[in-house]
This record gives sequence, structure tokens and C-alpha cells, in this order.
Amino acid sequence: MTAPAPRDPAPRDPRDAEPRDPEPRDPASAEVSGNTFHGPTAFQAGDHNTLNVHHHTTPAPTSPLDTTADELARVVGAQWHEEAGLRRLLEPAPLPVRWRVSERNVAGRVVGATAEGGRARFAPLPGVGLTTRAQLRGGGGLPELHAVYGGLASGRLLLVGPPAAGKTAAAVLLLLDALAHRAQAAPADRARIPVPVLLSLDGWEPAEDSATDWAAGRLTREYTLFHGRGGRDRARALLESGRIALFLDGLDEVSGRLRGAMVSALERAPFRLVLVSRAKEAVLTARKARLGGALALEIQPVRPADAAAYLLNRLPATPPPAWRAVTDRLLDEDAPHTAVAAALASPLAIALIRDVYADDKPVDELLDPVRFPTPAAIENHLLDHAVTAAYTPRPGHPRPRYSPETAERALRHIAARLTRDGTRDLRWWHIPGWTRHRPRMVAVWIVSTVVCGVPGLLLAWRISPSLLTAVVGPLAAVLSGYGVARRVAELSEPQPLSSAGWHDIFTRGTVLSGIAQWLFVGSGLCVVVPLVSDIAPPFWFWYLVTLPVGYSEVLAAGRGYEILSRAPFLSLGSGRRYDKVREGYARPPVVDTRSVGPRDVWRHHIGLRLSLGLLTGWALALYVGPILAWVQNPLQGVLFAVTAVLWTGALSGLAGNLAVGTALTAVQLHVEEGTPVRLMHFLEDARRRNLLRATGPVYQFRHARLQERLAARE
Repeated sequence: MTAPAPRDPAPRDPRDAEPRDPEPRDPASAEVSGNTFHGPTAFQAGDHNTLNVHHHTTPAPTSPLDTTADELARVVGAQWHEEAGLRRLLEPAPLPVRWRVSERNVAGRVVGATAEGGRARFAPLPGVGLTTRAQLRGGGGLPELHAVYGGLASGRLLLVGPPAAGKTAAAVLLLLDALAHRAQAAPADRARIPVPVLLSLDGWEPAEDSATDWAAGRLTREYTLFHGRGGRDRARALLESGRIALFLDGLDEVSGRLRGAMVSALERAPFRLVLVSRAKEAVLTARKARLGGALALEIQPVRPADAAAYLLNRLPATPPPAWRAVTDRLLDEDAPHTAVAAALASPLAIALIRDVYADDKPVDELLDPVRFPTPAAIENHLLDHAVTAAYTPRPGHPRPRYSPETAERALRHIAARLTRDGTRDLRWWHIPGWTRHRPRMVAVWIVSTVVCGVPGLLLAWRISPSLLTAVVGPLAAVLSGYGVARRVAELSEPQPLSSAGWHDIFTRGTVLSGIAQWLFVGSGLCVVVPLVSDIAPPFWFWYLVTLPVGYSEVLAAGRGYEILSRAPFLSLGSGRRYDKVREGYARPPVVDTRSVGPRDVWRHHIGLRLSLGLLTGWALALYVGPILAWVQNPLQGVLFAVTAVLWTGALSGLAGNLAVGTALTAVQLHVEEGTPVRLMHFLEDARRRNLLRATGPVYQFRHARLQERLAARE
């Protein structure tokens, strides 16, 4: 590629003209030095030479928020791929999702959502075109649903439908499609594609928290990415900048008063929204408050042909006669309104029929118009057998740990309790309130008095063997045991769920502060004690007995102060007045991130808080025991150490531990109701068998209809 040499401009002043070379240069050897070019550069050296083009591109610096959003996308993807697998949404040839624009009075005009001819609130996502009314007229499937989500100018999508229509399943699949679209985008485009996060609306009080503040709090609790110093602020920044799109499920599960307030509060949300609700509740809510600019899409019933194809795909090439009879009835155009066709228009019923009836079972009994005259009768029959089917041994599958009778009994009791409380959410830390606390209180009182009180009585008798000790000692043990039991009884009232982990307590700052405190106090005693006493222990002794001072500083400066608050001599600095100090020691963002499930949180409370409680007991034992052994005798020091470990460990690690309270309640429920002793293990097993599902640290029944049916049978 060549170009004519540019003509030198005439100098303004003769003195500015460069002197001519005394001898002409070879054009091939012409060169220019000392020049700097910015951006794309086209440069020719000499006449008739090759034009050299250099284009250097420096990548734009990545925003910290973009990095956080990418990590959140990874965690959310792992979370919902696992959950979708448990819900059997990712199996080959799944049921197709079909939708159309809802004709119900739940949203405004479609043109208000597409903003055709007006100003769009949200630009289309990279790789997605603008959604128009023409595209919406014919409805569509899952790919078209993602196109609507990504191209809707208002950024407000409402998914509605009748019960068991597959609304939540459609939202989960849309979320996974949105994550896949984001992952395939170029880095520059990825920053403009929000991370979809699915949350339930339960627990939000719009009068107290804005939509952004509430969502930031939920993200902080459910994802370790937002734990530590500044985590809530980062979550809020992602929401305010539109880097997160919220998928909100369960609008129909909150009270009517709250539904209207929530919709009004979501009007001002700065991020994209996908709201999921039953159609009836959505219509009632729209009478009080309507989400401005929302597009309402209604999930359509499953077509008989789609249902038949789905069932046949999971059968042998030559289906058993009973299954062939059912699929033939579905495909019979002369009988489109039969009870079985109407029942199998629901994704829930289609999934249940495959769970309840094996290939060789008499599924054609559902065609009996006498036993099953209505779609509701068929659905109830399938729901009534769902638990038994999940816990019946099958070839090629692990043998269930629980019998169908035990599982049915436990789930009926749980469903009845949740229904009585008016909620769909099973919060395991609320289980201690499901039974009378008096039996647990009496049992803990007796055990703690005997186990923890005996070493204390021996110590008191060793120090002062008298009638007063014989009377006061047992009384003190009984009263102390009552204190432990009373603390256990307090867990029967709903308690907030703490999310502090090892890294939140033992941060670099708190550990360094604890070491400094230990060295300062230990060194001070090494200097001062020899000056005031002729008989002093060796230097190492003071560093030994002051180790608990450093340990207490670590807990008081970190998020373990509540554990320390019940330990005598060590609780200095554990009050709420030191919250500002603790905020300064809070850890920076974590690197290893994950979503937090119900069993993860329960294990955390069992392992972490129980361990820290026992460590606090050992700290108190080490604080006073060696001194008592030095001044009196070793046996008294040992007795004090054992007493301190038992009583302080019981108060700090056991009595106030929500996981321990739940485990004790599980034992009581086993005695009174026949539920499994290892209740948390059973709940996770039920989730694996697709009877329960998990959203953050909360369990829910697979479907509201399953909870309703089990509760009715209880």
C-alpha cells in the first residue's frame, strides 16, 4: 500500500525553516525519530515506500464492581444449576415452556413496557434486539422469553399463571439462559449484562427498607461474596448500577397489604425485575398498586401433545399398554377435555405421574371416570402418593434411609406447622418454637446440674469442707443449671440468624490485636510482679495465663463477641457499644465464594459456635486455673479448670446455640410425633428426592400444592 509523500507546509518565518541537508539521502534509508503518536497511526518513510500501519489497543481497566459481578455470576450459576438438576429441569427433552401476553388486568398497556416511540428506561442487552409489540403478539417459548427479558425497554417483567403452571420453573430456566448469555458475551459487553439473582419476597417490610436496601441485605446473608467489611455496600452498589437483575418469587405468598406495598416500592428500583406470582393474587394486587411499565406474560398450560411426547420419551420404544392408553387419550382429538388431559396440562402433575408410576405400574387407572371424575381428583391422588414414591426402593438407586411411613409422617407434621404459621418457608432456626419448651428445659436443667455441678462441688469442698459448703454448693449448682436451661428455653422464641464464620471472627486485624494485647499484658506482669513479690512464678507462667486475654480480645474485636458475653472475667469489650471498633477490624472481601444453603448454615452453627464456646471455657480455665494451682495446689487448679470448661462451655457454646436448640427439639419431636431424630439430615434428603427445595438458608416444599395436601391430611 503506497501513498504520496505529504508536502511540507511553508514556514511562517524563514528562521523557523530547517536547513537543507548538504547531501541528498537515500529514500530507502529515511527515518524519523523522536516522535510520539497516540491512537491508530499511518506512517510512510520516504517516497514510494511501504506505508506502515500500527494500531495499539490498551484494554480498558476492569471495574472492581465488574469483577464482583463476574464472581457473583459464577456462584449463582453453580447454585441454580444444582437446584435445577434436583428439580429435574435440566433433563434431556424437557417440557417446553410456552407463554403469551396476559389478558388479565395485572399490568398496563403493552406500549408502556416496550416504549416504542418513547424513551427506554433500559437499553437492550448486548446481543438482544429491542422488544416490540409485533414480537409479543404470537407468544413464544423459552428462547423468546429471554429475548423479551433482555430487550424490554421498561425492564419490568411479570410472570403469572394458575397454580402449578410452572412459573417458578420458567423463572429458573430464564435465569440460567440469562447467565449463559452473559457468559458468552465479550468482556466489554459482559459488564453491561446484569447478573440474574432469584430471591423470595418473604421477610421484606417495605415500610422499613427500600427495595435496594432489602435486596442488599438478602445478598449479604445468602452469598459469602458479600460477607465482611463493605460487603453490604458492594451489594448495594451492584444493585444501584444495574449490574444485578432481581428475579422475585412468591409475591402471592405474602399478605395482601404487603403485596401492594412491595409493588409500590419496586416501582423505584434501579435494576431490572422479573416478578413471579399466581394470576389471582396478581389481579388483586393490581387493584391497589400496579408495577409501572410492567409486561405481564402468562405461562400457558402444557399441550396434550407435548405432555404425551414427554411421557413417551421416558418409556421403552414399545411402551407398556397402560402407558400407551394414557398417551393415546392425550392425543385423542375427539376427547380433548377429559379429566386426565386437563390434569396433565400442569407440569407438576406430569412430573408426579412419572414419579408415582413406574413403567410397569397401572397408570391407566387414572382413566377411570368413577374414581377420578375431575382433574383435581387426579392431582390429589398423585400428591398423596408423592412421598411414598420418593421413598420406595427402586432398582439402581440407593436404598432410602427412611421408610415411606416415617417420611410421610414427618412431612405431614412439617406441612401442618408451616400452614398454621401462614408461611411457605421452613426456617430451621425456628423449629425450637414448634414444641413445648418445658420438657427440653427440664432435661437440660438436670443434665447441666449433674454434669457441670459435680466438679464445682468437689472444688468448693476441697477449699472449704464445711456445712455451709454442703448446703450452698448444691444450691448454686441447681441455680446455675437453671440458668443454662433458661437460656435454652429462650430459643423457643424466633431468633435472628447470625452469619458470622471463622474468617469473620479471626481476621488478620483481630488476631494481631489479640497477640498485641497478650504480649502487652504478659510482659507487664513479668515486669511488675517481681517488683511487688519476693516469690514470683517464672516468666513463661505469665505468658501462659494471659493467653486468654489475647483470645478474648480476638472475639471482642471480631464478630464472636456474643459468645464471649456470658464468660466471667473475659467479657470486657463484648457489648454493643464497641460495634464501631469491630467494624474497623472486619475482614476484607472473601476470595472463596459460594451460596449458603440450609444445611451449610446449620453445620456452621454446630461446628463454629460450639467450638468457640468450648474454647471460651478453656480460656477461662487457663486464666484462673494455673494461678490457683500455683497459690493453692495443683488439684484445686485442675478442679477449677474442669468446672470453668463445663459451665462456660455450656453457657457460651450450647445454651445459646440455635443449631443445638434445633437438634434438641428434633429429639423431642421424635418422641412426640415420630419424626426422624436427625431432622436436618432428613430435610436435606427430602430435598435430594425433590420433595423440598432450597432458597438460600430456607427450605420450602417442592410446590405449594404439596404442602397444602400434606397439611390437609395431617
